[in-house]
Amino acid sequence: MPFRALSRLTHTQAVFLMVAVTLMWSIAGVVSRQLESAARFEVTFWRSAFTALSLLIILPLWRAADRANGVLSDDAGQGVLQRHWGVLPRSRAFWVSGVCWSVMFTAFMLALTFTTVANVLIVMSLGPLLTALVARFTIGQRLAPRTWAAIVAAGAGIVYMYGSQFLQAFADPAFDTANLIIGSLTALCVPIAGAINWTVVQRSQTHGEKIDLVPSVLLGGVISSLVTLPLAMPFAATGSDVAWLALLGLVQLAIPCALAVVCARSLKAPEVSLLALLEVIFGILLAWVGAGEAPGTAVLIGGTVVIGALFTNELLGWRSRGGTPRIQTLQASQNTD
Repeated sequence: MPFRALSRLTHTQAVFLMVAVTLMWSIAGVVSRQLESAARFEVTFWRSAFTALSLLIILPLWRAADRANGVLSDDAGQGVLQRHWGVLPRSRAFWVSGVCWSVMFTAFMLALTFTTVANVLIVMSLGPLLTALVARFTIGQRLAPRTWAAIVAAGAGIVYMYGSQFLQAFADPAFDTANLIIGSLTALCVPIAGAINWTVVQRSQTHGEKIDLVPSVLLGGVISSLVTLPLAMPFAATGSDVAWLALLGLVQLAIPCALAVVCARSLKAPEVSLLALLEVIFGILLAWVGAGEAPGTAVLIGGTVVIGALFTNELLGWRSRGGTPRIQTLQASQNTD
């Protein structure tokens, strides 16, 4: 059974699976360029709705298999929502995490409708550094000098990338500066929400509260679809658009998010961060090859500086923190009780 194999991944298998996860995450840009008539909020609504629907089906099967394999404890006293979907209605952290996921779902797809895939992905890649900053000022985690250096270098790359594009805007009146600004600021909501999300989950776990990330993804999909539904109507998407967005909901979010949590049982946090950077590379390449959206020279240079700074920071962190714990999941935590 596939779930049984996933519960016993080796380190090498987890690495290759995480690469596959980043590839699935990266299809959003190229797929969004195939849409015919779906409007901005309708795009977000359908993707979020299909993500929630997919997880409503996947989670009970996955959790039942984990209980059978001894990965998840079998507590008959749990409520229906917690037993089958892992929902923790009394947990404040669970709700905060779900809201953060909903912001990420909504902002990401909206940003893609305003600016290029490359701009969106490079802004999103700032997540690890923003997470470090949020953790520093909210729960007092100290930042290593290498992280401060990475923040400065990544900031320089962003300034160069956008500075060059704004200079182009002054030289070319046809350049759409407004959409660049709106799209980039919207994309920035994704790593900010992600930083808050990971910090809340980490703080909860250090205080003994068990938070499973995948049910929070389900909650995020539900919130995002409910919030964007009134703004999405009247629907204008074609049948082809809905099919593409269903693909994103299942293959770009529901499945890879679940698999990423599985990988986190076998990989340390710095390893996950390093591998997650592949999403930026895959996403830009897919949009370039599959949708003809070639990144400009400034984007390539600035993006290379950003990714290089992130990669170096995470690689040095991986080597210097051999005892760094894995990202805990509810299943892993319960299995060690």
